Amino acid sequence: MATIEDFLAVDMRVGRVLQAEEFPEARKPAYKLTIDFGPLGIKKSSAQITALYRPEELVGRLVVAVVNLPPRRVAGFPSEVLVLGVPDEKGDVVLLQPDREVPLGVRVF
Repeated sequence: MATIEDFLAVDMRVGRVLQAEEFPEARKPAYKLTIDFGPLGIKKSSAQITALYRPEELVGRLVVAVVNLPPRRVAGFPSEVLVLGVPDEKGDVVLLQPDREVPLGVRVF
């Protein structure tokens, strides 16, 4: 079983998508996201969310992401945060997001 300390080690924060663009270089369909985390700054992420979302629908949307993982390079693109989602019945990713406005960068707990 995980402890509360294990859970708190995963730093999940709320950010707002500033930019979303196609990522044709990725092996699996994905978007390049630019996300504003308020006091934590602007971070980039590669997200495999193309089945349910269009880039223009993502701009302005609040998302939840893990911000304290080491950056990964995805097809040469530096993915700095892991945007969180859950699979629907078809396996397509549904984004996790607050259901109302909250301050950017606020920690999820």
